[in-house]
Amino acid sequence: MNLEARKISLVQEFLRIDNEKLITALENLLYKTKNEFFEENLKPMSLEDFNKEIDKAINDEENNRLIRAEDLKEKIQKWS
Repeated sequence: MNLEARKISLVQEFLRIDNEKLITALENLLYKTKNEFFEENLKPMSLEDFNKEIDKAINDEENNRLIRAEDLKEKIQKWS
């Protein structure tokens, strides 16, 4: 069974559950497992990459490629 088929099967099985405690336990397990996976695969950025990101940010600011937080919030509110 490929990954897509397994996901569909899991969702179908989940939809059959009629027990709130079981759903809560599954939610907690999912969040905990996702966080553990993220932390296990988290790799620190090299100093060189970090400096490149800083240089890019400075360049973006110098060339007016930034958006103010207030403007972004207004733009997002118009989405709905």
